[in-house]
Amino acid sequence: MKPYSKYFEKIRIRPDPQAEAKSRAPRCQWDGCDEPGMHRAPVGRHAEGQYFRFCVDHARQYNKGYNYFSGLSDSEVARYQKEALTGHRPTWKMGGSGETRAAADFSTYRSGRAAYHNRVGDPFNMFGEQQAARKPREKRLKPLEAKALETLGLGAQATGEQIKSRYKNLVKQHHPDANGGDRGSEDRLRSVLEAYRLLKQAGFC
Repeated sequence: MKPYSKYFEKIRIRPDPQAEAKSRAPRCQWDGCDEPGMHRAPVGRHAEGQYFRFCVDHARQYNKGYNYFSGLSDSEVARYQKEALTGHRPTWKMGGSGETRAAADFSTYRSGRAAYHNRVGDPFNMFGEQQAARKPREKRLKPLEAKALETLGLGAQATGEQIKSRYKNLVKQHHPDANGGDRGSEDRLRSVLEAYRLLKQAGFC
């Protein structure tokens, strides 16, 4: 083979991309280092988006001693971590009343039982149940129930204790043994007894 051949002129060497990048990279910012700064390292807190340029050895050395929370107290670190959960954005309490409460522990109940659904909590009042709970609900009465309460002289918001108390007073007032044998109020006593029986069967007392 000839020491010089025309085929040697046709051989092409692929350029090294890493060598080109090193030649274009800025110098390492570590004091006294002349290596190319191929690696970025964060400057620190309050300088987000800014970086030092180091060679690989000095980047490793810098990262070992890097502490983002340097100079902060434990309480400030805890506050930062708490705010980081929401991306450091402001938050507001959910619900119209601004009140929250812990959800009930309903794990002991099966999902098919009524008690399970009654114990499911709404701590953030997303469905407005807390506001509704503070206002007395209007009872939707059936015609006979409304008439029975009217017979006892009570309204729709009467409690069970009020119904019992009113019933006892009316029985004492209209019973023949209590009013000196006056039979004129027997019809009134009968209507009171029927009204109380209906309310008791309906679960009012």
